[in-house]
Amino acid sequence: MLERKALWKVLHFHGKLADCSGKDPELCEVYIVEGDSAGGSAKQGRDRSFQAILPLWGKMLNVEKSRADKIYGNDKLQPVILAIGAGIGADFDITKIRYGKVIIMADADVDGAHIRTLLLTFFFRYMRPLIENGNVYLAQPPLYKLSKKGMDDIYCYTDEDLAKAYKELDEKGIPRDGISIQRYKGLGEMNPDQLWETTMDPERRILIKVRLDDAMKADETFTLLMGDDIEPRRQFIEQNAKYVQNLDI
Repeated sequence: MLERKALWKVLHFHGKLADCSGKDPELCEVYIVEGDSAGGSAKQGRDRSFQAILPLWGKMLNVEKSRADKIYGNDKLQPVILAIGAGIGADFDITKIRYGKVIIMADADVDGAHIRTLLLTFFFRYMRPLIENGNVYLAQPPLYKLSKKGMDDIYCYTDEDLAKAYKELDEKGIPRDGISIQRYKGLGEMNPDQLWETTMDPERRILIKVRLDDAMKADETFTLLMGDDIEPRRQFIEQNAKYVQNLDI
């Protein structure tokens, strides 16, 4: 296993990992962040004592048709493998993981869902004990922010949260006139303080622990969309086309 200093040099060379200062894996966590913009905000907003940030960019390798040696050398996946520090496949050793929480933080859109599916499929196939041990999480960034002069900002993570927030404001006698609503299109729209407050602060954030059946479903979807069997893929796209605005496979 690479020592932390040597690992930092490798990943720093690639301009990727912003490591934490803590050394105890049980207390440390790494955010795998979609995009350099959100990655920059996360690096500024994090608590450096226990939170590491690993931005990803571009499209990841299709693990459906790739050998382990090709995956190890892939410039998108290599930083993930090195950061976690426990190997892959038959060589994966859960006792060597460098972070107790591996948190996927992606936009709440089709591209973000694509990134999550790719990463979950990769973990399922090459680092399955990481999921079985309960180390993989999905961050839940807010979808909306309600703001008004003289009122604390209200962050809503779902459409149901938004409806509830409006109802509570009505009950408090706060008129909706003058309330501005911001719909976040991506993590990059949030400044470091907002990202910390809504998505990274352990006291306030919402994390979803990935279960094995979640990863299995991601793997099935990935196989369907990226495999060689055309007919099931065509049927899936036809059945789900009405829900998709920007399908990018």
